[in-house]
Amino acid sequence: MKAAVLHEVGGVPRYEEFPDPVPAAGEVLIEVLAAAVENVDKAVAAGKHYASGKYLSELPMIPVFDGIGRLPDGTVVGFGNVRSPYGALAERTVVPQGAYAPIPEGIDPAVATVLASAITALTMKTAAGLQAGETVLVQGATGVAGRLAIQVARLLGAGHVVATGRDDTQLAELDADAVINTAVSDDELQQAYSDAGAYDVVVDFLWGRPTEILLRALTPDSFAFGTPTRIVQVGEVAGADLVVPAEALRTSGVELYGAGRNLSPESMGEAYQQVVEWTRAGDLTFAIGRVPLSEIESAWQQTSSRGRRVVVQP
Repeated sequence: MKAAVLHEVGGVPRYEEFPDPVPAAGEVLIEVLAAAVENVDKAVAAGKHYASGKYLSELPMIPVFDGIGRLPDGTVVGFGNVRSPYGALAERTVVPQGAYAPIPEGIDPAVATVLASAITALTMKTAAGLQAGETVLVQGATGVAGRLAIQVARLLGAGHVVATGRDDTQLAELDADAVINTAVSDDELQQAYSDAGAYDVVVDFLWGRPTEILLRALTPDSFAFGTPTRIVQVGEVAGADLVVPAEALRTSGVELYGAGRNLSPESMGEAYQQVVEWTRAGDLTFAIGRVPLSEIESAWQQTSSRGRRVVVQP
């Protein structure tokens, strides 16, 4: 079969022939229809992710460990937990029996690869309890997940949406009430956060420096009753660590939540169903860059997607 084959840690997968997977007992063969290439997949292939040890234990291998495919009986499913070295960037792969779930009818397989990002955006409600009319700050809004978070905030009835990013051109494209460019000095960024007003919920794909400065902006400079701000930690594009001054929590009313707060099989199912309904109705739209498997080398090395998810299709 044809596949994107990685020969060395940190290398670039190449389009070439690879032995067909043969399902073992308890496994099922999947015909791959679409697989998204995300930053986490590149981190795994570069040996910089906690899952790298599992997926790079055998080289050469095929990257990406989930996607959308078709079972032998024709059912279209979202699948995961591929058996290394058979990743999703191939014509076929194998997964354990049951490591998949049906994709609702009417959902394009390429779109289905991005549904998880929209579900992540719903943490503004599941983790932070967003209420209609509240103000949402999306940290890192020019990426795929950030743009979806803006849409989700609108659909949930947010009264005011503020978006951050590093590119003025991309910020101008967003459906936000206010935008903040984080590529400025610390003092300028702190002032921009303050000028944009109070925030009820922050969906944070950045962490690192921008969020550290945000905490400074949320800390009162005189005695005051702080306005609660619920920050949901989702990603760490700008850094895995930050310094949280004691006074930032003691006086500002800031509450820090992980994206997994309040998650359960039931709440995940509800979030998934909500995203599917919005997608079918056309209320939630997805920016996708479709790439044939044969062009994986250039797609893998693409450094800017301008808010579009790169989806590879055999």
